[in-house]
Amino acid sequence: MSTYKKEFGTGVQNAAGTLSGVVEGQLWYDSTAASFKYQYPNLTTAGAWSTGNNMNTARRTVGDAGIQDASLAFGGISDPTLRALTESYNGVSWTEVADLNLARRDPSGAGIQTSALAFGGGNPPSSPTVNNTESWNGTSWTAVNTLNSARTNLGGAGITDNTTALAFGGANPPATPLAVTESWNGTSWTEVADFNTSRRGIGGNGSQNSAIAAGGETPSVVGVVETWNGTSWTETGDLNTARHNLGVSTNNNTSAVAFGGATPTIVSNTELYNGTSWSEQNDLNVGRKDVGGSGTSTAGLAIGGEIPGSAMSAATEEWLGAGQPVGAWSTGGSLNSARQGLAGAGTQDAAIAFGGDNPGSSPEYLDLTELYDGSAWTEVNNLNTARRFLGDAGTQTSALAFGGGQPPTFYNNTESWNGTCWTAVNNLNTARERLAGCGADNTSALGFGGQPPTTGATESWNGTSWTEVNDLNTARQEMGGAGIQPAALAFGGSSGVGTPLAVTESWNGTCWSEVNDLNTARNHLAGAGDSNTAALAFGGTPPTVTGATENWNGVSWTEVADLSTARSELAGAGTSASALAFGGLNPSSSAATEEWNNPSNTVKTITTS
Repeated sequence: MSTYKKEFGTGVQNAAGTLSGVVEGQLWYDSTAASFKYQYPNLTTAGAWSTGNNMNTARRTVGDAGIQDASLAFGGISDPTLRALTESYNGVSWTEVADLNLARRDPSGAGIQTSALAFGGGNPPSSPTVNNTESWNGTSWTAVNTLNSARTNLGGAGITDNTTALAFGGANPPATPLAVTESWNGTSWTEVADFNTSRRGIGGNGSQNSAIAAGGETPSVVGVVETWNGTSWTETGDLNTARHNLGVSTNNNTSAVAFGGATPTIVSNTELYNGTSWSEQNDLNVGRKDVGGSGTSTAGLAIGGEIPGSAMSAATEEWLGAGQPVGAWSTGGSLNSARQGLAGAGTQDAAIAFGGDNPGSSPEYLDLTELYDGSAWTEVNNLNTARRFLGDAGTQTSALAFGGGQPPTFYNNTESWNGTCWTAVNNLNTARERLAGCGADNTSALGFGGQPPTTGATESWNGTSWTEVNDLNTARQEMGGAGIQPAALAFGGSSGVGTPLAVTESWNGTCWSEVNDLNTARNHLAGAGDSNTAALAFGGTPPTVTGATENWNGVSWTEVADLSTARSELAGAGTSASALAFGGLNPSSSAATEEWNNPSNTVKTITTS
């Protein structure tokens, strides 16, 4: 008879609670709960779009090739200027590389970032349609043999290199839809089997022998979908939303994601194909037509396009399909003293909490310091000066506390923590409370914003003294902060008149730059993160108290799982993947602690009867 040990190489282990070091699918016996348990990862059940960095030049009708983190965009039009521009995407940013030889709109493309093909399109007014083909070797474009049928607004497929491609559909003057399909062998184009339905403005992608063509105009807008098997086209399930000039990401004819386009109204609709039918998914963040599409059905890229109002877009969005790891909050050990307006630093399993206030208690303003070991808080030596809404930086053994207040008194006091006690050091240049801070330890920190009055003042700490540096672009208080002295992030807050802000600014060691806003404007929030490219924002008041949590990827914020206990005036520590939230207000001072993990897991109990 087979046993668990024979199958998995180990016996069922016993643990009082969760088994330490448990791996996915491993079974153990929880002696405390008197039950068998196993753990599995939390994964997304649907795909979603996130914002990437913009192209350098806004345009529509680009040709494209490659995958999500290694893509190429070429040609297009920034009305009324035809473009020969080529840009290369590395998963983070776009870089301009060598231009096409022929500027054109509506080209199609095939291949990869270092070996691609551009074909067809238009160069009006002299040539409304062209048959020009150009081959990309990773450095420059070279003219090669032309298509047999000049056309624009066509579809294309090919995922290998510049020696295999498929061109299909499109239009020639005066915008007559075509069914023509041609196959490229690295030297020349050969006509193969036509479409069943002639059309232009197709969303197409895939490989030379396994492609998909979705939507378009006949000239009526249609949702017709055809798949190519290397020999012929077969009609399959229609799009739910008929549209033209949409984007498609896929590398085969059995799975695809289709997005954007026009009905003729510009839409953001996204649909997923399973080989038979299409299902509605989460929409693009920016609705657009004439959008480029590269990558696959699980990791796609939407590039440029035209947004409502006939404006050209440089927007880039990245699609990740279902099955991605999901972050989640779980309950940790409570603080010994409930409080709000506190500060904190460190990591998820080695944090420090200090200061704050607890209205109605005596004393109201607190000097308390507690250390967290991943399960419980321990009271240690107090701050020298009790205060609320102070700035923070550092680790559990090397921290900095600065500013804060006991209204009507506002402090510039700075104290350094050495793992055992606090020592008064040189003061901030500007006394203030409700500021934010970050830093690697007690020798390197940044303090920014605060009040009164509301300020954008930023000061840098070198272990001995504070130096005034360039201000925030938006003066504010009650914001979140993350990062280190040379690479920080400031997000949310208030201008001091009660209106929550969504503004985010990134610090490069010299100055602040405005970047993409939070999705939820709020003040009195907390943050975690060790750089300006990866951070977590959570809690706050927008104006009702929220548990909203957002993840920053260096470009944009994405909404993720909320705190279990909504609160404002809380503190945070850790990184964007492993964070800690503690204390806060809702509706009274809180001692609650929550731990954020991404990826996260669910423990399942096996029930028996």
